[in-house]
Amino acid sequence: MDAVLGGVGPRLRALRKERGATLSGLSETTGISVSTLSRLEAGLRKPSLELLLPIARAHQVPLDELVGAPPVGDPRVRSKPIVRYGRTMIPLTRQPGGLQAYKVIEPARTDAPEPRTHEGYEWLYMLSGKLRLVLGEHDVILGAGEAAEFDTRVPHWFGATQDGPAEYLSLFGPQGERMHVRARPSRGGAD
Repeated sequence: MDAVLGGVGPRLRALRKERGATLSGLSETTGISVSTLSRLEAGLRKPSLELLLPIARAHQVPLDELVGAPPVGDPRVRSKPIVRYGRTMIPLTRQPGGLQAYKVIEPARTDAPEPRTHEGYEWLYMLSGKLRLVLGEHDVILGAGEAAEFDTRVPHWFGATQDGPAEYLSLFGPQGERMHVRARPSRGGAD
């Protein structure tokens, strides 16, 4: 923290000189006394928001530039899509093991369901299209906004209906690792 604050004064002086401003001119613009500005630049006065905000406004720079904040990283997620059997899966998690999240684009299918089992637990949330889910004795069609969760040891199969592709979010965890969804209690008692 001391190193960050210690670097503010030299940055303030360099910025003011780069802009061709004088201490008295900056004082008039910011309402901060010349002596306070001089002490800030010399590192003899601890910078505060009350002092830095008007200076940032006067120089038309973000406050981050005055304090030397590190640049914000690129917020884009750059995952490489995985394509298997026509299904495109975009990983949304980066660490191996544990709960895994994917955005899945499932092409329209007309093939007969071939339910399979494996260890784990899965949660699906439909974004668009229609997805047929065969789970044990159940055969259901999920639409946008609907969700399903199941133990993958139960024979299951899913695919987009022949109406077109389906997009959904999939969370998959090792056996026993389940999603925990908190629901708001209903008002007025039992429904």
